[in-house]
Amino acid sequence: MAKITGETRLENVLVYMANMGRELIVADRCTVWLIDEAKQEVYTTVAHGVREIRIPAGTGLVGHAIASGEPIIIEDAYLDPRHNPDNDRKTGYVSKSIITIPFRNNDGTVIGAYQAINKMTETAKFTSKDMELLSLAASYAGKSLESVMLHQEIVDTQREIIATMGEIGEMRSKETGNHVKRVAEYSYVLALALGLSPKEAELLRTVSPMHDIGKVGIPDAVLNKPGKLTDEEYEIIKSHTRIGRQLLKGSRRELLRAASIVAEQHHEKWDGGGYPNGLKGEEIHVYGRITAVADVFDALSAERVYKAAWPLERIERLFREERGKHFDPAVVDAFFAKLPQLLDIRERLTDKG
Repeated sequence: MAKITGETRLENVLVYMANMGRELIVADRCTVWLIDEAKQEVYTTVAHGVREIRIPAGTGLVGHAIASGEPIIIEDAYLDPRHNPDNDRKTGYVSKSIITIPFRNNDGTVIGAYQAINKMTETAKFTSKDMELLSLAASYAGKSLESVMLHQEIVDTQREIIATMGEIGEMRSKETGNHVKRVAEYSYVLALALGLSPKEAELLRTVSPMHDIGKVGIPDAVLNKPGKLTDEEYEIIKSHTRIGRQLLKGSRRELLRAASIVAEQHHEKWDGGGYPNGLKGEEIHVYGRITAVADVFDALSAERVYKAAWPLERIERLFREERGKHFDPAVVDAFFAKLPQLLDIRERLTDKG
């Protein structure tokens, strides 16, 4: 149970819950069911031995248990008219003894159910003691699950806001939303190639669409000028990095803190010649160094108001020349190592004419 309270990732909590239930009452399988209010269904989030199962709300043993809020224990599923044998027929599995326990949130509302199948003892029957144990586990786990689900909802909302704001930034400069999507995917691949953890790589993929959010503060006449910029206009363009940081700084949320780093540092250069702060080498956060390569690769690959798309050979030549100058050598090496994968992403997320 300690694993459940210490975990913030929903999928991990659900796995821990299923494993705990199975071991606690010596069942062959344990399933965690949740309610999909929008579709009026209940569905398995974790089910030992099978893929996701969905059934209409109020049907099957689990549907009845959730609807009534009362546990159900039976010795032979096929003698109970509430049992739905469809999934057994699909999988070849034979359900016999079943125990189903609804679990509730802190307000006492039923939010799902445990379902343990086939008691793995000589009697092959669940007992009132099993019901008591699983009910205690359900009571404990349900409240922990609610906290994690609320945390996940907050994270998902932040991600949606970040993705939308990133696209708004690109729309200001008449780019497509696919630019930020490609940069996000490139950044994820490069982060993994550099040895960042999957969690950090996913974090960078989520926040990298915000790299140019500061463009919302740049006048259209400068942002979309088709000709060469004056020195004064270039300084205005460069200010989008500081504007981006100003928009995002100060948050205690991990996602927004990371987005602030990317927005401010993606134009810094390895040799110290970048902006806005002239950071050098590893003074530049790895998120900024990765996004710099991802952003430049996509910018050069795409046709923009001020230039034609570059051929791949010319892009490769530039990255070789700028290795250790504009770009972190390790990120450039990762770029070449993963170039086929990056090209696949570019093709998949191409801008439609």
